[in-house]
Amino acid sequence: MTVVATAVVAVPLATMAVFAAVFLRAEAMRFDSSPAKFSVVCVAGRLTADVVGDIAFGERCEGDGHDTAIPATRIGDVVVPGVADADKVVRCEAHYSSSAEIPELSLWPFTDPDSVAFTHVTDTGDRYPATATTPLGRLQRANLARAQTTLNERVLLLVGGAAALTGLFGAVVWSATGRVLRPVEAIRREVAHITEHDLTRRVPVPRARTEFARLATTLNATLDRLQAAIEDNRRFVADASHELRSPIAALRAELEIATAHPDLADWRRVVDSALEDTYRLQQLSTDLLLLARLDAPPPVPAEPVDLTAVVRSALPRSERVRVVADLPDDPLPVAGRPALLARLLGNLLDNAVRHAATTVTVRLAREGDRARLDVLDDGPGIPADQREHVFRRFTRLDEARARDDGGTGLGLPIARRIAAAHHGTLVAQQHDQGAWFTAHLPLRR
Repeated sequence: MTVVATAVVAVPLATMAVFAAVFLRAEAMRFDSSPAKFSVVCVAGRLTADVVGDIAFGERCEGDGHDTAIPATRIGDVVVPGVADADKVVRCEAHYSSSAEIPELSLWPFTDPDSVAFTHVTDTGDRYPATATTPLGRLQRANLARAQTTLNERVLLLVGGAAALTGLFGAVVWSATGRVLRPVEAIRREVAHITEHDLTRRVPVPRARTEFARLATTLNATLDRLQAAIEDNRRFVADASHELRSPIAALRAELEIATAHPDLADWRRVVDSALEDTYRLQQLSTDLLLLARLDAPPPVPAEPVDLTAVVRSALPRSERVRVVADLPDDPLPVAGRPALLARLLGNLLDNAVRHAATTVTVRLAREGDRARLDVLDDGPGIPADQREHVFRRFTRLDEARARDDGGTGLGLPIARRIAAAHHGTLVAQQHDQGAWFTAHLPLRR
């Protein structure tokens, strides 16, 4: 960044320096600026008579002068035989001529002044290149050398000034950029020390309310989400390992005991217990696979689904509890996948049937541009401080920790992931008796 900014300034400065040097050279090589210039002024009086023609008198020339004069002469003193004074005509003539030695100056600031060539130029514009035999006085030669010396000094001054200004600007830009980007460097150093094993570190937030402060705040928020995701993933792996280990350990223990005492084993009961544990393992692995897919879901296909029909077909037939359904007569079309929507409702109903005392209520209605699905039971309910906690993986409340209940602790997390994949929500509501889950899904337009 510093190099680019310096180059942007250096190019115009160098261009201006070149143009200034060319201008100075052109000015020094002008006829009027020549250090070796010669001029001659000649003044003469002439007397004209018809008999003898022109007779010059009092002629005088002055070199490198500004004025000259001829001596006063009486007309009578100019004697012309056979010509009377009355027949004489007197006139005055003056002539001026000039020439200069124009030096061929070089823009190279280290040119030897004594080697400068020159051209002889007259005031009429005639040019005569100098040769080795061209006479030139010592003073004129010194003046030509001085012209090259002066140009050398001015060119060096221009080059040095441009270089100094460029260097000064570069130093200022480097210093200013360093001060401005100092927070970025601090952020970079801190981020370089953050690893998957230590996500507690955060980048420093500058006190000034600048873009860097907003960047640091956003980066810290991203690190917070990343830390939460990794910790959630670690808990998920630990919980999954524990959930898988329990049925595997039970299955292994039963088989080892039956194998150790084959004569005393009730093989029918052993096989039934092994099948039950195998079914539990299969159910748990299926839920884990579905949850892993829902964590990074592809876009849900916009397939029209009648939510009323999905709910009606998913209503359970339980001998233990009574299921009451309040469904609309008209279809409620939503965009999504029928299998996932059926799984969402099935998980809510399984949870309600498992914990209900006598009755499970299912209500479906239109609420603005959304469909509202409520599943209620008259069981022990969910404490207020646990309503969000139940949507975490492998979460079981104290009343539901028994393995015989058949829950894996993944039903409600899967249901919420399905609702989110369909751009909806699933929350646990406050209920005087039992649990109350409400899902909102956008209707298809």
